[in-house]
Parts: sequence; C-alpha cells; structure tokens
Amino acid sequence: MPEKGNILMQKYEIGKLLGKGSFAKVYHARCVKTSHSVAIKVIDKDQILKCGLMDQISREISVMKLVKHPNIVQLYEVMATKTKIYFVLEYVKGGELFNKVRRGRLKEDVARKYFQQLISAVDFCHSRGVYHRDLKPENLLLDGSRNLKISDFGLSALPDCKRQDGLLHTSCGTPAYVAPEVISRKGYDGAKADIWACGVILYVLLAGYLPFQDKNLIDMYKKIFKAELKWPSWFSSDIRKLLRRLLHPNPSARISIVEIMEHPWFRSGLDGRLFDYTMDTTDNVMPVDMNSALDYLNTNTVEGNQAVEKLTNLNAFDIISLSNGFDLSGIFEESSDKEAKFTSTNTALTIITKLEEIATSLRLKVTKKGGGLLKMVGSQPGRKGVMSINAEIFRVTPNFHLVGIKKTNGDTVEYQKVMKQCMRPALKDIVWAWQGEQPEKEKQQS
Repeated sequence: MPEKGNILMQKYEIGKLLGKGSFAKVYHARCVKTSHSVAIKVIDKDQILKCGLMDQISREISVMKLVKHPNIVQLYEVMATKTKIYFVLEYVKGGELFNKVRRGRLKEDVARKYFQQLISAVDFCHSRGVYHRDLKPENLLLDGSRNLKISDFGLSALPDCKRQDGLLHTSCGTPAYVAPEVISRKGYDGAKADIWACGVILYVLLAGYLPFQDKNLIDMYKKIFKAELKWPSWFSSDIRKLLRRLLHPNPSARISIVEIMEHPWFRSGLDGRLFDYTMDTTDNVMPVDMNSALDYLNTNTVEGNQAVEKLTNLNAFDIISLSNGFDLSGIFEESSDKEAKFTSTNTALTIITKLEEIATSLRLKVTKKGGGLLKMVGSQPGRKGVMSINAEIFRVTPNFHLVGIKKTNGDTVEYQKVMKQCMRPALKDIVWAWQGEQPEKEKQQS
C-alpha cells in the first residue's frame, strides 16, 4: 500500500487519501516530472481475482481509452505490480456532485448546466458504443471551475457485451437509479437505460431527493415499474414534461438524446460547444504500461475464496414471486428463534469479510462453500453439542444483498445469546434492515 510521500514507480509522489471503496483506494498524487496533480486509483489484485472482477477492470480500461471528453474524467495511464493495479486519472478537486445535493436542491439554472454537461458526455459515450450503466450523483465529479465530470466506468458496457438480440442482459447499477427494463432482466438498450438514470439525476438535482424511494426495496421497484412521479410545487410545467419523457417506463417511448437536445427547457442557455466536441484519434493511445497491467490481471489465477463469484442472483421478479404483498420480509419463511435475516447495501466481499471477523472473535472456524454459503463451527461442545451456524448471501444487485443466518446445530439458547450480544451489534455497520425491522437510516430520521 502506498504511503504519503512515497514515489510510485519513480513517476508519482503519493499524497493524501481521497476516498476508498470495497476494492480500491484513491490518492491525490503529483507527477514528479511536471508537478501536475493526478488522482491514482489503487486496486488490490487479489481482491478482484477472488471476486471474479478481472473482466470488469479490463473493460474499464478499454472504455476509458474510448471516451476522452471534457466532461469525462480522463485516464492518463495504467500501471501494475504483482499485487496492485494503478489507474492514473485526471484529478478533479471539486468532489462529488452528490455532496452538493446532500446540502439541498440546486437552483434551476445550476441544475440545468450540470444536466447539459451530463447529456453531452453521455451522448459522446453512446456515439462510441459505450453505456455507463451506473450513472448517479456519486459518480459525477466537479472540477475547480464547477464543470461536471463523469467517473467510474467499472460497470460500463461495450458493443461486444450485447447478445444476438442486440440487447444487454447484465443487471447492474444502483437500485434507485436503475431503469425498469434493467430490473426485469429481459434485455435492455444500454442507451435508454442511461437516459432513465439521467432523468433520475435531474429530478434529484431539482428536488433534493429521489423520485422513487421506499424503505422496502420491492415497493421501490414497484414504483419504478409504474414510474409513479410526484411533483414538488416548484417544478415548472416544462421540467415536468421533460421528466415524464425521461422517466417513461416503456424504453421504446422514452425520449432520445436528440429529442432532449431539442427540448426548450434543455436549450435555455445552452453552450453550443458542448455538442461540437470531436476526439483526435491520435489521443486514443494508452502508454505501453497498460499491457503489463492487463497481463497481471489475466495471469496467476488465485486459488481460494470463490464464494463471492457464485452468489445466487435474485432479480426483482424472483423476489416478488417469493414475497408477500411486496413486503421484503416476506421473502423469508416465518421468523424463527433459530435464524435471522437482514438486508445490506454493501458488497458481498464486505459482508463476507465482516462475517469472518465476527467468527474469528467468537473462535468459530469458517468454511466457505459455493453459492455464497459460510459455515461457522465452534471449537468446544455446548449443552447440546458443538454450535454450528450457516450464513448464506443472496445478491439482488452488486450492492444490495439478502443474508440469512441460521443455527444448524447446538443449543438454541446459546445461539440466541451469541446473536443478541455479539453478532447483531458487530453487524450494525453493514446491516440495512433486519427482518421485520425498520432500516437504520429510517429509524434515525423518524
């Protein structure tokens, strides 16, 4: 792990940590030769290999080679060692657009400027066959001049991701920003799905909150399928008309980017240069170091934890068919004193790591099985034999999971004590809601 003041590969002096996720950390850095500021995304190779994300990282590199645009974070080069992959990126010092919205809704002219820049960049991506698939305010950065920059192309799709029907079939993205056709997993047009996300973003910028939200994931999906929109009093008729077309549940009836650019609200104060940008193809050449990065990604297969790769996937319709009245807790059978269920907005790797930490603290031996199953077994027998606990993880989206914890052997009273005094408190940081209970964030707000 790089430390502040270290020189990375004799080229970049590492500065402060800017942020971190499940698989990467981002540092501010300075080019030794030019003193130019950059951001360096440090990706742990072992983690992405264990989670089967090699293709995703390779695709992110390929995509970012294609999309050099003033409103897209630029990838300067990719470097690698045997343990780390380094993305050297444009340094965008203004932070996430999400942080501005969190402080309250934006003025209409400000929101429109960001939306115009967003559409310009998305149009550029689509013209090169690139579909972002995870557009949201957290992935939109602001530079020193308050210009918008799209980042995080890790879930993006290229033309070769399409099947013979010409549609994409991988469900991904963030639940509140995902189009109805993506949730249904029947195949979708990547461009139309991105346009839906742009509509959700515009609503959030203008309203200060999400158009489709509910403490129950399935109720939220139900609202998305119906596109049930409620209008704040300050939304003008032009904004409402545009949003109805952006957030049309039928993708074939949804507005196109060409039509967005012709809409009167969008055209107000539009900088014509936004849509005149062309890319010099000679700029499309990445440094030779990219090849070494891909070599490191695609060689030396790591044996060991494959649990994350083989999680059981649940789409909205799977959940609906298992649930009662669109109540997420209805997925599970009647509550039992021998098991507990919770939902989490963390990645599978984060959940597994947390469960392993808890098991270690309780002196339980952990064995990982296929399909996201972890077996935790005690070292000493109790009143009714050795306590054994299973934890099973089901994936709804990459960042929304269902987790079941069940006693499979041992004394029920002992199990309940372990759950109440140890497991539940230790899991607090990653639990969105326990079965039949209100989500933590909702509790804090009520």
